[in-house]
Amino acid sequence: MTDETFTAFHHGRRIASGEPAEVLAAAWAALTRDSVEPLIFSDRTGAAQPLAPPARAGRGRPRLGVSAREVTLLPRHWEWLSAQPGGASAALRRLVEAAARAPESPEAARRRAADAACAVLSALAGDAPGAEAAVRALYAGDGATFTDQTAAWPADIRDYLARLAAPAFSAPSAPPA
Repeated sequence: MTDETFTAFHHGRRIASGEPAEVLAAAWAALTRDSVEPLIFSDRTGAAQPLAPPARAGRGRPRLGVSAREVTLLPRHWEWLSAQPGGASAALRRLVEAAARAPESPEAARRRAADAACAVLSALAGDAPGAEAAVRALYAGDGATFTDQTAAWPADIRDYLARLAAPAFSAPSAPPA
């Protein structure tokens, strides 16, 4: 996903938001001024990102980013996968790519937004007054209570959480008649 954006915080203040390179540069600059490591979050998932040293162009072939992991399936699933063109790995890659391109359901988008906001909230304001109530409101889809509970928090944290959480408060679509 090349269009993913990130946001970095240092001492509870937002120091950068945007493309990975610019956010990493701001985070490294903050780290050189202070021993407290900045926190970097994915704007899509809320996942904390490690502060990796700036990449250097090296000689040789670039890494492809392939990682082997265990997958547990039933025998009939393995039989089907092995019968697919290119074998099990190629079939799984095609299935994952197709699922990743499929439109996200409104309920899945709300849940992803709530999970992202909760992850960031836990890291930046988990011990702040009203944090537990804010998390409950987040998963209940109660935007008004979430806003009330986070109102006294530092503006950068409150505003970032409001942006991440906004899709979690969208009204569910009516079921088909």
